[in-house]
Amino acid sequence: MKRREFIVGGAAAAWSLAARAQRATMPVIGVLWPGESPPAPPRMESFTQTLRQLGFVDGQNVSIELRYARGGLQQLPELAAELVRAKVDVLTTFGDLTPKVAQQATATIPIVAISDDILGAGIVTSLSHPGTNTTGLTIMSPELSAKRLEVLLEMVPGTSRVAALWDPTTGASQVEITEQAARALSLNLLVLKVRSRDDLVDAFRQAQSDRVDALNVFSSPFLASLYREIITLSAEHRLPAIYQWKEHVEAGGLLSYGPSLAAMWRQSATIVVKVLKGAKPAELPVEQPTKFELAVNSKSAKMLGIVIPPSVLVRADEVVE
Repeated sequence: MKRREFIVGGAAAAWSLAARAQRATMPVIGVLWPGESPPAPPRMESFTQTLRQLGFVDGQNVSIELRYARGGLQQLPELAAELVRAKVDVLTTFGDLTPKVAQQATATIPIVAISDDILGAGIVTSLSHPGTNTTGLTIMSPELSAKRLEVLLEMVPGTSRVAALWDPTTGASQVEITEQAARALSLNLLVLKVRSRDDLVDAFRQAQSDRVDALNVFSSPFLASLYREIITLSAEHRLPAIYQWKEHVEAGGLLSYGPSLAAMWRQSATIVVKVLKGAKPAELPVEQPTKFELAVNSKSAKMLGIVIPPSVLVRADEVVE
């Protein structure tokens, strides 16, 4: 071997060893997602972009390990255990079920949750002092699900019967508070459980059989992962539906009211960075959304024969043509 080749080859080998050593020592973020497919945009994009802005670049000085439940929600304990065995430095989780699964898998690895109802689900016992290895964000889903009834009634005057798609793994808080709101608005509420993708068709058949006027899609990462099917079935049944995320309106849904999806994932990344820098979840107060967006799809409204009320148009943050 020529001397130059030896030097170049030795340098390459040394660089390879250094790179492997760097990967072995860089912090690892575990992402545990309850959907059957990877998180749809803008979730991971917002998450990694914020990490980058805060000095953590995936593959350079931090590693991200994503696991999602392609085999269904029953796969979550196995995936959580896998991330724990990988010795991740922080676990990022979503919804109300996934953080609980993560808590069962580890009492020491920090957990950052984007939860529908973090307090009501028993994930933490205090918003200001979580006191465990878990902190994060609460989306205030029960209160927002009730608020969406008001928006839906404003959008579709004369509505008297509303169906709600409910993922039981999110707990009963959304049901209870939305039922209270329905009574106050003199609405009949039909709650339809959706435990799997196969339940959707039956749920819409039940809604049609009960002659409901509109649909409220409760907050849930699992239901959010089925948004295309829900939008398609709503159109087929000519059922006005309200969602949590504006991205679902951009995909063809009629109406949405809730926080910014991208902002929630950016906020989650910010909390993750605090943990990576040494903050203890027990001492990090649970955060909440500060802004809520109203979005409406004028094309979907026209297809349903709905004239968008001026009061909705003037308040809308986004009108999709």
